[in-house]
Amino acid sequence: MDRNDLFSQRTVSAEEAVRAIRNGDRVVFSQGAGIPQVVPEALAKHSEEYADIEIFHMLRPGPIDYVAEGMEPHFRHCAAFVSGGAREAVAANRADYMPCFFFEVPHFFRSGLLRVDVAVIQVSPPDADGFCSFGPACDYVQAACDAARVVIAEVNDCMPRIGGDNSIHVSQLDYVVPCSRALPEAPPAVTGRVEEVIGRFCAQLIEDGATLQLGIGAIPDAVLHCLTEKNDLGLHTEMFADGVIDLIERGVINGRRKTLHRGLHVATFLLGSRRLYEFAATCPAVALYPVDYVNDPCVIMKNERMVSINSCLEVDLMGQVNSETIGLRQFSGTGGQVDYVRGASLSRGGKSIMAMPSTAVHGTVSRIVPFLSHGAAVTTSRNDVDYVVTEYGIAHLKAKTLRERARSLIAIAHPSFREGLMEEFERRFGT
Repeated sequence: MDRNDLFSQRTVSAEEAVRAIRNGDRVVFSQGAGIPQVVPEALAKHSEEYADIEIFHMLRPGPIDYVAEGMEPHFRHCAAFVSGGAREAVAANRADYMPCFFFEVPHFFRSGLLRVDVAVIQVSPPDADGFCSFGPACDYVQAACDAARVVIAEVNDCMPRIGGDNSIHVSQLDYVVPCSRALPEAPPAVTGRVEEVIGRFCAQLIEDGATLQLGIGAIPDAVLHCLTEKNDLGLHTEMFADGVIDLIERGVINGRRKTLHRGLHVATFLLGSRRLYEFAATCPAVALYPVDYVNDPCVIMKNERMVSINSCLEVDLMGQVNSETIGLRQFSGTGGQVDYVRGASLSRGGKSIMAMPSTAVHGTVSRIVPFLSHGAAVTTSRNDVDYVVTEYGIAHLKAKTLRERARSLIAIAHPSFREGLMEEFERRFGT
């Protein structure tokens, strides 16, 4: 049967497709800019017909209908990364958080540690050979499809085709739901003076020929703005956003000196503006691969001069990093931070950087603290941390004693909090 016949025979409405979901099923959604849109709407519309459905995914931009109060008998969201739309539900115990390293998720599906009954994904229309692209969200989608009893695919004519190991054949799709929806976009970050200074400090640690891992937000954008005079940088990153486009177009990021995937801009998902998605679709050097490859520390380390740049919420005087909780409240997730910290540490000439403003809550709270907040998670252990950067400088913690670490961190804390931090230092270590 050719791809047109397969596509035609399996085409249904969203309302028809969701009838394949049974009470008690675990349903896995693709994530980020690839999050399904019309099938979740159909599920929410017919919520009274369902009981005990678990919906698993990582990042979902925007509001989330199935975590609303009153949906508990029908749907329960299991988040491996807590999106803004799910924070209140997780705090209220209407949804759950599952700690994990991002690169482990495909293994969870394929091994049966996390059973997958139904995979709901979003893809591009098929090409002449019958392959649909996962577009800007490769990550764990193929693994979910491989493990699922049923695969429901929203085939979105707005979904770009992006290169790499990033496609699925129509023969693997049990239900095809045609749609035309703009992809979710992330608003541009606002970069202020503090972020600009942090960006300059981070740029000092990045050598020509380095391969970068960067996230999304004001600090990664500020770092990128400071790299225009660098040469032959590369990308091997969990995700990238609009900030890299200008550096690629200027030839600063070209991948020429990469020791793995030379010349390619490697990621597992993209999140940004429509400009980013269009750029990735037309740039043959952009290559997306599954997260169990891209985020595997043993793969990351093959990039010499690997530099990972991540942000965090607080760092204590021993160097323990909390990037995901505000006290007991789960704010986000581990994601790929530890994957890249460890991969960069194992890389020849590699470095990992934790970059953050020195304060939070309009300057009233120090992010460098004597102790992590009560209930806070240790996202990155003190043994793993390399560099910590604030607008007051750079603290290098590797091969440093507890006393040396504390002194280095106090030196880059906001001046308003240094006296209190020094009092704690003297209690622990004397003068």
